[in-house]
Amino acid sequence: MKTHQLERTITSMEVASMVEKSHDNILRDIRRIIGHLGDVKNEESYFIESTYVNSQNKEQPCFLLTKKGCELYGTRMTGEKGTLFAIEYIERFNEMETTVKQQALPTDPMEILQLTFEAQKQANEKLDNVDTRVTELEENAPLSPGDYGHISRLVNQRVSTVINERHLKLTQKQRSQLYKDLNAEIKAVMRVPSRTQLRQRHYNDTIDFILNWQPSSATIAIVNQLSIEEFTDIA
Repeated sequence: MKTHQLERTITSMEVASMVEKSHDNILRDIRRIIGHLGDVKNEESYFIESTYVNSQNKEQPCFLLTKKGCELYGTRMTGEKGTLFAIEYIERFNEMETTVKQQALPTDPMEILQLTFEAQKQANEKLDNVDTRVTELEENAPLSPGDYGHISRLVNQRVSTVINERHLKLTQKQRSQLYKDLNAEIKAVMRVPSRTQLRQRHYNDTIDFILNWQPSSATIAIVNQLSIEEFTDIA
């Protein structure tokens, strides 16, 4: 089967339209990324310097982005904009690939069958990649204010429940030690430096952990020691 080779790229102007940023910002972003590449990679396999003629008939700089270049640029974005950009450039490159294949349609039935199979396989792989990226973006998203507030309320409720279950009469200083213990264990189990660093992927596990939390023996010993110290201070 005869193969037609065609360089498939999109322009930095198109990227600017996709991500709703000025073209100057896109150029600055790409140049910064190229600076980070250094000698490690061939930059033209990602970004190709080019020019275009603007509405004033003036030649202006631009870049042509390969599919790898779009993927690399997309790593700079998170959230909804990053997801929408990924979907849009994947669709654009799929259209280009379809055009190339239509220009080189085989006539042999076996070649047609093979081409159909390969096209379906590639489409499935690209869809899987998009689904994976969307899932990763969602899981790495920060907790919403509502979810973070729910966790804070559960922490307060759990400490109060533990105190009532154990029939403890604690001072504010002793209560603070229980809060400190619970928050420290949340950070340790979820492997985050602070509770504000919790992500959406941590949410359900954090809820389960709080609901089943019990203070450690060390914390109970510290709470009892605080009681002795306060009694000594009063005496």
